[in-house]
Order: sequence, then C-alpha cells, then structure tokens
Amino acid sequence: MMDDAKEPAIIPYDDGMRQDVVALWDACGLTRPWNDPNKDIDRKLADPLGGFFVMVLDDRVIGSVMAGYDGHRGAIYYLSVDPQHQSAGYGRQLMDHCEAFLIGQGCPKINLFVRHGNEAVKKFYQDLGYSEETAVPFGKRLIPDI
Repeated sequence: MMDDAKEPAIIPYDDGMRQDVVALWDACGLTRPWNDPNKDIDRKLADPLGGFFVMVLDDRVIGSVMAGYDGHRGAIYYLSVDPQHQSAGYGRQLMDHCEAFLIGQGCPKINLFVRHGNEAVKKFYQDLGYSEETAVPFGKRLIPDI
C-alpha cells in the first residue's frame, strides 16, 4: 500500500503569507507586545543577505524561520512550527535548511536566543548539537515598535 502522506516544502517567504506567518508566531507564543511582528517582517525583507523561509503543507503555512549572517556569526530568529505539527521533525528540517543556507554564505557559527524557562526549546536545540554559552546577551532598543 502506498503512503499518500505529503511532505512539507520549505520555500522563501512571500509577502502574501504575512497574515499566516504572524498568526503562526502568535500560536507559538513568539510575539511580544513590545515587538511589532509586521515591522520585524518589513525589516527582514530589507535585508538583502538574510533568509526568511516558510514551511508549507497543503498550501498552508505550518512553519517559519529567519536566518541572518553579519560576516562574523549567523543568527536564527522566529523558528516556529504550528503546534498541531510539532514533534514531527519539522523544526529540525527548518534548522537544517538554515544551517545549509548559512554554510553557503561562509558562516562559521550560529547564535540564537532561547527565553529563560523555555526548557522544551532548550532541549530541542541541544538535541541538534547546540550548547548554552557563557556569554550574556545585552540589548538596547534603538527604535520603539509600539
């Protein structure tokens, strides 16, 4: 018997997907009141070197991720998989895609952030070979989103 299950596709973001991507981020708990997700998308679209990818299954956005490279380190943001599709290996596929994208740009290392207390996500990245580092991230808001 043939398996008719479809595999998702990872494709570049298209702005016609904006509402679906923002809804996905909301469903995954990635949005915050002080970060306007539409402004983050606009900023990413202005980045000529970075990657913004979505995972589509049956014409529906079920995942997304942003990747960037500044010549020193790569970065991953907004990795998300629809809660109904989590634990199916799709997050790993998105990360594999980003790693290949960044390697193609000559990127030697990736940094990413996990919010304190998010043990499930920490374990996800640890299972992919990432480790917690001793550096402490600092930040300063230059342009308010609200």
